[in-house]
Amino acid sequence: MTLSTAEIWLVILGLGAGSYLLRLSFLGIVGSRELPEWLLRHLRYTAVAVMPGMITPMILFPTATGGQFDIVRMGAAIATIAISLWTRNATLTIFGGAAALFALHFLLAA
Repeated sequence: MTLSTAEIWLVILGLGAGSYLLRLSFLGIVGSRELPEWLLRHLRYTAVAVMPGMITPMILFPTATGGQFDIVRMGAAIATIAISLWTRNATLTIFGGAAALFALHFLLAA
């Protein structure tokens, strides 16, 4: 299915308007009001809910391997989780996970 240039621009403008209206609903309308405690408590879990959904497909079905399981990425993910649980430090977790990925790639893929 191919889209014409006009259809592509219509989709881009529609997505832009939808994104703007979604942000406006929080920042423009609710931004100056005090939110209830129960809502703030639930909003704290947004990143915890979204990040695994974004990261898990990249670990289990990486595009670099054509969607095939890759022991290097799985090992780096396990090492990253272990570093996170051990240190409770986001910076060390990020750099430790990257180091684990590069080390495993060097050791297993070479």
